[in-house]
Amino acid sequence: MAPEQSPVDTPREGTPLPGELVSQPHGGAARRPFAALQMLHRTTLGSGAREQMLEAAQGLAARGHRAVVLTRADAEVARRCAEGAITCRAHKLRHPLDVGSMRHLADLVEELGIDVVHVHCGVSLGVALGAAALGARFALVANRATSFRPRRLLVQTLRSPRVHRVVATSRPIRDVLLGAARLPPEKVVVVPGSVDLERFDPGRARPRRVRQALGLDDTVRLIGHVGVREWKGWKHALAALAAIRTAVPEAHLLLVGCTSERQRREVYELVDEVALTGLVTVTLMTSELADLLAACDVVIDPSWAGTAVSGVVREAMALSRPVVATDVGGNADLIEDGMSGLLVPPRDVPTLAAAVIRLLRDTEFAAHLGEAARSRVSSEFSMAMRAIRLEAVYRAAIAERDAAAG
Repeated sequence: MAPEQSPVDTPREGTPLPGELVSQPHGGAARRPFAALQMLHRTTLGSGAREQMLEAAQGLAARGHRAVVLTRADAEVARRCAEGAITCRAHKLRHPLDVGSMRHLADLVEELGIDVVHVHCGVSLGVALGAAALGARFALVANRATSFRPRRLLVQTLRSPRVHRVVATSRPIRDVLLGAARLPPEKVVVVPGSVDLERFDPGRARPRRVRQALGLDDTVRLIGHVGVREWKGWKHALAALAAIRTAVPEAHLLLVGCTSERQRREVYELVDEVALTGLVTVTLMTSELADLLAACDVVIDPSWAGTAVSGVVREAMALSRPVVATDVGGNADLIEDGMSGLLVPPRDVPTLAAAVIRLLRDTEFAAHLGEAARSRVSSEFSMAMRAIRLEAVYRAAIAERDAAAG
């Protein structure tokens, strides 16, 4: 068995991908295109699953494959599919045992000649397995984007012979699936998430517009963080702010990602309790995330669990923003510490604060990191690169499906 490559190595003809899959050539003779369906239950604004689904479809469509997206009705998803020449179908997808959704998917597979179904959540996985049990013939690929240990039912489901491949978005996630879930190594492949380099283009972003809307002038040194789940470390960001302001009094924290006004009020209540009133701005999740990140002097991700390769950090790097992230999950696969960003230990507030202070004080170093960050994601984490990797995974899954059918 050949040694595993880094999950961000560029696939080349004859070179094994993680999980011992062989990649397809970049150029040369044209390969037969296939029809790939991306399937997701809920398309929550700002969710990593939604972006991975859409970017996979966009990348594959650009490579000449037929890309189809199946979700609940969502106007924003429909708009982005239309812009990318992607077929978009809506269905309620109520729950993983929804027989109506299973039949709908089976009919869709036959109607559109779907070769591979790539599911991005548990509900979609259950529906896809049901469609296969009803006789629909397709290769099934499941996504896993968190490093939390999967529940027993999910483990049993992923072990099903009807699941041909599992895409782990970072090496630590693959390690969990091989260890705790005991999936066979050849079944689990590392394909990191991507970033839309056109959408997250520093030349197209409007940072000044965001600062004006937030009531923040150019003298404010803005630190951005996205996500208010406990394990996202936003409370550590609050704690770090107090220390940061002793060195950089102009520092201000932007917390993005509340799912409701109630949650936003609760976050502000904690801000008041820790005596940071007026020094923190809290917003709901927004489709204008590129502009928000571009308005920040530094973007941080203090997550202490669960993360794969942080989508927000990828996006900030694409915008040439200097980033500080905890060394958890797959962040070390994304950030070259000291070269394209800074890595700090999880739950280490003093080290997090010191790293941010360094970037706010040393603007030349921060600019250098930002430029290197854009180059890093452009070469290794683009939609085009992810599409190449997924194409190899899909072809291997299709071949396994065909071999099983005899």
